[in-house]
Amino acid sequence: MSDRPLHVLFLCTGNSARSILGEAILNHDGKGRFKAYSAGSNPTGQVNPWAINTLTTLGYPADGYSSKNWSEFAHGPEFDFIFTVCDSAAAESCPVWPGRPTSAHWGIPDPAAVVASDAEKAAAFLDAFRMLKRRIDLMLALPIADFEQVALREKLQTIGHEADTL
Repeated sequence: MSDRPLHVLFLCTGNSARSILGEAILNHDGKGRFKAYSAGSNPTGQVNPWAINTLTTLGYPADGYSSKNWSEFAHGPEFDFIFTVCDSAAAESCPVWPGRPTSAHWGIPDPAAVVASDAEKAAAFLDAFRMLKRRIDLMLALPIADFEQVALREKLQTIGHEADTL
């Protein structure tokens, strides 16, 4: 690993909620050690307003996010890590990414799929935020430079499967 920030891509099908939250959390909490991006295989074209509301409510920057296709990143930057945050994106055939990114699946229930009262939608987005934050906090605590790529991938996969029970 170099002295440059580590580049991370959060992928989801619609790139309107979970991947946006992951991008925002890591860019804020990574304190310059990471540069996060997000994209989708079939982007909705707009960020879900509940995602923006959740970020704002919790004191995270909420400006400048957009729903975009993952093809925008096919030629760079070189990613160090790629996380799929929805099951459908994890099952899709992804592009070949520049470099040799370490990837893991961090499945999070889709808060944008909640069709209920405003209070229930807000709760669903808060739950998604908390799950992503917990996983990102665990990743930030890892001595990443000390791991070989295979061991690091296994550790990141474990975070995705067990973070909510730790």
